[in-house]
Amino acid sequence: MKIALMDSGLGLLAAAAALRRLRPDAGLVLSSDPESMPWGPRTPDDVVERALTVARAAAAHRPDALIVACNTASVHALPALRAALEPGLPVIGTVPAIKPAAAGGGPVAIWATPATTGSPYQRDLIRTFAASVDVTEVPCPGLADAVEHADEAGIERAVEAAANRTPREVRTVVLGCTHYELVGERIHAALRQRGLPELTLYGSADAVAAQALRRLGDTASPTLTPAAEPGELTVLLSGERASLPDAALTYAEGRLLAAVTRVH
Repeated sequence: MKIALMDSGLGLLAAAAALRRLRPDAGLVLSSDPESMPWGPRTPDDVVERALTVARAAAAHRPDALIVACNTASVHALPALRAALEPGLPVIGTVPAIKPAAAGGGPVAIWATPATTGSPYQRDLIRTFAASVDVTEVPCPGLADAVEHADEAGIERAVEAAANRTPREVRTVVLGCTHYELVGERIHAALRQRGLPELTLYGSADAVAAQALRRLGDTASPTLTPAAEPGELTVLLSGERASLPDAALTYAEGRLLAAVTRVH
């Protein structure tokens, strides 16, 4: 089995690590274009064009499925990606975990990029899945970019600013950008430092990894048999083979991929 993931940058690490935990033997293709990130401020047409380029680079390696591990690309480019690649290559989008977060009751905060915050897409998800709970949309300017470059000071500033914009009565926080999941523990700690009660963070990585396996009619095999080998890892930066960027190895998800893999 081989599964490809695409994003502008490192946001795909969380879903890739989730797949590695579920199926250590699966091959992974990580396709990104970090020189063009972030995609959030770009026009929808520009996002579609860039997403198609990144996806086609991944598709050239003949994966069995493609995960769009990016909220922005899922919002703007998912129909175009499916039109271009399906039915030959199943395409799985990423949706903020608003539905399960709201099911647990409110109040709920949704941390997202400024471009996604207040967007018709996110507002529609709130109306559909969270109409019965109190929801606060929290923009997080600069956080995705700081995570991409492993900028510790930038991450701290952006997380602190977003935590200060999060109401104290919030019980649940949805991480509406895949980059944010890489610093979930820091987000949780910052919110707790502000005196918020015990709260739950909801990301999308585990759900989208499980959905990809379901689309392939497969089940998780978290442990390898003695004869099995961990799956290959192919990294594509702007379509060219590369190694995992140094910034990726500053995160637990990147280190997991480096440890349980055969680099190809």
